[in-house]
Amino acid sequence: MPIDDNTNKLEKSYGANADINYRINIGDDWTFSINHLFFYTYLDNPLLLQNIATNTYQFINSSGYIHTKGTETNIKIGYDDFKLFLGYTFTHTRLIENGINTENPLTPKHRINSVLMYEIEDKWKIGLEAYYFSPQKLNDGTTGKDYVMCGFMAEKIWERFSLYINFENFLDTRQTRFNNIYTGTITNPVFKDIYAPLDGFVINGGIKFRL
Repeated sequence: MPIDDNTNKLEKSYGANADINYRINIGDDWTFSINHLFFYTYLDNPLLLQNIATNTYQFINSSGYIHTKGTETNIKIGYDDFKLFLGYTFTHTRLIENGINTENPLTPKHRINSVLMYEIEDKWKIGLEAYYFSPQKLNDGTTGKDYVMCGFMAEKIWERFSLYINFENFLDTRQTRFNNIYTGTITNPVFKDIYAPLDGFVINGGIKFRL
């Protein structure tokens, strides 16, 4: 059921963050920089999807609150035409309601990302990326699987146009490979939480023109 202005009220969010930056050049070819972020968010009376009848769900304001705290670290290393980006995010989020403290579902506690780029200005761009997501608590009380996603892209650049190709999720990471995404019958399914990609390995490419 849709959000009802007569029964639902606006969520209120409060937050704060602070970060630290450091950068240094090492010799003539190497560069190194790091950014470390601290964050905190408080969400009062959050809207939560509740099962109010058979096959009927509605967003209802919780009488409690969700608080989220964590850190994020991003590192950039450069050498000649190569750049390496590394990132790690730690997120601790809890739902406090009626004196009960529970883990907020569908929020990975650990996330890692890495991107390696090779770029020659106005000639080539080549990139390799990888992402890791830790197991997440689901709304039915179970825990999902952790997973890794990888991608690759390349672009050849000329003066007036460029050709590119992307290999997205080439490890073919899909939630349907971990388990079923629904229970029941195909005509009367009960869907589970979606926490990982549903699309698998995708290749796309194209041509870009400069006017």
